[in-house]
Amino acid sequence: AGGASSRFGTDKALYIWQGQPLLAHALAALQPHADALLVAGRAAVPGIDAQFVPDRPSPGFGPLGGLAAALHFAGAHGFDRVLTAGCDTPLIPPETLHALLERPGAAVLAGLPVIGAWPAMLAAPLDAFLATAAAGRARSIRAFAQAAGAEMPDLPPPPNLNRPQDLSALGAPP
Repeated sequence: AGGASSRFGTDKALYIWQGQPLLAHALAALQPHADALLVAGRAAVPGIDAQFVPDRPSPGFGPLGGLAAALHFAGAHGFDRVLTAGCDTPLIPPETLHALLERPGAAVLAGLPVIGAWPAMLAAPLDAFLATAAAGRARSIRAFAQAAGAEMPDLPPPPNLNRPQDLSALGAPP
C-alpha cells in the first residue's frame, strides 16, 4: 500500500469507497484466507487492524518492495506463505484466492500478478532479484514471478482501480 497513487490523484489506500478505505476492502478480501494481515509500504493507519512494515530494501521498489517486506516478515514469524493483493483491488473473489493457494508453489494471476501466493522461502531469491534490478534489470512483479517459476493461471482479474473514475465500473460514483 505504499504506491505514489500518481494516476489516482490522491492516496488510493485511504480513498473512501462504500464507507471504508480501499485498503480495508482489500484486507477484508484476504482475511478469510490468512492467519495474519500485513500492510507493506506505509505507516500504520488508524482503524486498520493489521501489522505495518516498511518496504524492503527501501521505498521505491514498487510492489516488489512490499512483497520483499512480506516474505521476510513471514519467514521471521513462522508463516510459510504470503498472499498478496494491491490496495486498489477491493473486490477479489474468494475463489480466485483459493485457486492461487491450492497450488504448491508460487502462483499469480496472469492478468494482475500483484495478486498472488508466494512461498516465504522466496525472500532470499527476491533480495537477489532486487539487487540485480537496482542495476537496471526490470523491477516488475511479473518479471520476478517468471524468474521464481510461478504458475500464472489465466483467471479473470478483479477490477484494478488506477483512477477515481475506475470506481464507476464498480457502481460507485468517483
